[in-house]
Amino acid sequence: MSQRNDKLSAETIAAQAAGQIDPVTGAVIAPIHTAVTFARDENYDLRGYMYSRYGTPNCVQVEKVLCGLEQSADAMAFNSGLSAAVAILETLPMGVHIVVPENMYFGVLVWMQRQADKGMLTLSTYTPSDLDSLSAVMQDDTALVWVETPTNPTWAVTDIAGVAALKRDALLVVDSTTAPPPTTQALSLGADFVFHSGTKYLNGHSDVTAGFLATNDLNPRWEDLREVRKLQGTALPGFEAWLLMRGMRTLYVRWDKACENAMKIATYFADHPLIERVQYPGLPGDPGHAVATRQMTRGFGGMMSILPKATQDQSREIASKTELFLPATSLGGVESLIEHRITIEGSDYGVAPNLLRISVGIENADDLIADLEQAISAVLV
Repeated sequence: MSQRNDKLSAETIAAQAAGQIDPVTGAVIAPIHTAVTFARDENYDLRGYMYSRYGTPNCVQVEKVLCGLEQSADAMAFNSGLSAAVAILETLPMGVHIVVPENMYFGVLVWMQRQADKGMLTLSTYTPSDLDSLSAVMQDDTALVWVETPTNPTWAVTDIAGVAALKRDALLVVDSTTAPPPTTQALSLGADFVFHSGTKYLNGHSDVTAGFLATNDLNPRWEDLREVRKLQGTALPGFEAWLLMRGMRTLYVRWDKACENAMKIATYFADHPLIERVQYPGLPGDPGHAVATRQMTRGFGGMMSILPKATQDQSREIASKTELFLPATSLGGVESLIEHRITIEGSDYGVAPNLLRISVGIENADDLIADLEQAISAVLV
């Protein structure tokens, strides 16, 4: 693929897939490479690719684009967000100490707890919005500090730069899934690695499972991660990488619309008589609003949680009464989703029984407000 001027805005890099076109046909959309293995040239040298576990042309293309968006030195695409997280943990020495937020995506937390139960590591938690809480659990052997901001599903905001100042020699990994490159540049705030579930905002169409890691520190650990990805066979396959690239081309326009819709919905329900609380960092009264304003520079995202004045069963029923909000797990897609979170996570992770997690899409905001209003009224009025 040819490469045009890369000194461009992130919006242009995304929309034009970093200016890459097919040199054979001139196609403006990259061809899909589904090959598992790649033939060597007449001198028996590799032509840049060897075997799909090492990466494919489509995988490399989407990594190149993410580098442009994150302003990173390198990026790696995985076949899921969880496989990217597991790869990081696999590079840690046996028995090290890690610290994680007490409220975070439970899939990654479950894996960390599983490793702790096996004696592979020790685990401490901190309150995401409280740097003193983090400082209190740091140890001399702390090898990893995991930050997720905003956290899922309470959307608490963590000061990335503040954590970077406290982390000592630990690796700082920032899960920026719900604050993607349009709004947060975690590497510039002090993160060693930035992590994304590419399934969510980066793809935006609910048809790809993917994960990303990006860094500016090309040290031996980064090369070890590449080896882990190869040995685990978790490089993002060609077709999925092609779909992800398709989604990333519209990231910025999708993000802007989702943020606009979410702010309108959060503001509408913030003082609603049937709503106990709206958790959304874009609201001026939200506990994380000040920090979010500093490090989320292009909107506060499409994720929020609404806690109706309802029992657990009533809240679950509200989630079943919506017509436009689809009752499904995931986030960041063009379609709006609603989820009674405790039904998904269970009661072991501190989720309020009446919490409804909402992923706001790009539909008409007034239609979405009306849909939530009718569902809430159907159960509580």
